[in-house]
Amino acid sequence: MAGGGFATSAGGGQFEAKITPIVIISCIMAATGGLMFGYDVGVSGGVTSMPPFLKKFFPAVYKKTVLEKDINSNYCKYDNQGLQLFTSSLYLAGLTSTFFASYTTRTLGRRLTMLIAGIFFICGVAFNAAAQNLAMLIVGRILLGCGVGFANQAVPVFLSEIAPSRIRGALNILFQLNVTIGILFANLVNYGTNKIEGGWGWRLSLGLAGIPALLLTVGALLVVDTPNSLIERGRLDEGKAVLKKIRGTDNVEPEYLELVEASRVAKEVKHPFRNLLKRRNRPQLVISIALQIFQQFTGINAIMFYAPVLFNTLGFKNDASLYSAVITGAVNVLSTIVSIYTVDKLGRRMLLLEAGVQMFFSQLIIAVLLGIKVTDHSSDLSKGYAIFVVIMVCTFVSAFAWSWGPLGWLIPSETFPLETRSAGQSVTVCVNLLFTFVIAQAFLSMLCHFKFGIFLFFSSWVLVMSAFVFFLVPETKNIPIEEMTERVWKQHWFWKKFIEDDYDNVDYAKNKSNGYDSQL
Repeated sequence: MAGGGFATSAGGGQFEAKITPIVIISCIMAATGGLMFGYDVGVSGGVTSMPPFLKKFFPAVYKKTVLEKDINSNYCKYDNQGLQLFTSSLYLAGLTSTFFASYTTRTLGRRLTMLIAGIFFICGVAFNAAAQNLAMLIVGRILLGCGVGFANQAVPVFLSEIAPSRIRGALNILFQLNVTIGILFANLVNYGTNKIEGGWGWRLSLGLAGIPALLLTVGALLVVDTPNSLIERGRLDEGKAVLKKIRGTDNVEPEYLELVEASRVAKEVKHPFRNLLKRRNRPQLVISIALQIFQQFTGINAIMFYAPVLFNTLGFKNDASLYSAVITGAVNVLSTIVSIYTVDKLGRRMLLLEAGVQMFFSQLIIAVLLGIKVTDHSSDLSKGYAIFVVIMVCTFVSAFAWSWGPLGWLIPSETFPLETRSAGQSVTVCVNLLFTFVIAQAFLSMLCHFKFGIFLFFSSWVLVMSAFVFFLVPETKNIPIEEMTERVWKQHWFWKKFIEDDYDNVDYAKNKSNGYDSQL
């Protein structure tokens, strides 16, 4: 227990490492990128339910929800493309910026990419808090989106590379934990600012995003870059020194040599995005893309973006809707902590499969209840039914928070080999933000047309994704990040044929070029 760390066995394919304070501190500081992301997700739903905000920027929605609230359908009163664009523009900008972030992550390092994200966040917050018209508001959201693209690209990779393999899952989930804390913080802020007289509370809600933005920026200035990144950029001595520092031991030669070899292989790849399409990289690519699509089609972001709006739709009064959003935000945080403690013990697959059952039944019950009790022009739900709806929403949110939320980021960040890791993470973030944009832009319209059937739509997707996990997602707990190919993909009943066939072809081509074709 020297140096304040806890020794980790080098056996079982793991390298000698201690859980050192520098690892913990670096991971906490890096994960503040998730805090900023979560605050952005949570704050948008809150301010879009505030009458002063709607009156200034979306008068048509204000008219339907405040002035004519008794003559408009419960399910359709927030259906407005401009309002949806306010939420979704952030994710469209993040989608675009992630390709630039892939380049900076590879050439400038993970730490500087996080610093760039922090600067984008601060600029976006300034525009939003001072917005005088819809154009300023959208520009601010776009700048925040650029920050999301850079942060989501660099932070999960940083966390996976700096953590010892036996606790990699738990430390990586710090990113998702901070996302949930950010959402809860935003809901609490919205609950308070909604009570401010004078109609400027929404500015305070948007402006307080500057706190996590500053935390990320300062954190990026203080943390060390990962050994993987330093070695990848040719700074071998510095990479070895940092490896000793973060592992809390001088006995890092085996891990160091593996990183150097992985870097050598990575440098032979001139076009990492093109290399992603090779047969041997197909398992990681398919699973990463599928996880991001499925994560959005659980319906979680529809609930977290628009929680106050959704609860208003179901008949909750304005304060009650924000209060209910705070409750779901708190459940989100607590359940993510459950994931931190269980992901490296129970494994990734167990959490995903259990959560699939829980999410399916909770959404099914919500759909049946709303189908019976909430019509287009019904009055408020009774208190008992309203509480039951909140309980079912919390049941759904808790399952997501210890499974698809954190694991949707963890699994892709730990499975790509170094030569395609940055490009793979870029595709992961891009697909995630693309489908986040689709859901954010479409949800209020879907709610208007599907009504209570929106929950049946998402629950059917939960069945599909659970089957995908059962058959095609391998277990990756406690596997060193550079040994995934040998110990995971080559052992999987389905994916091994892609790995073995492609590597056989590579070996054959090499031998043929060396004049050994006749011996094969």
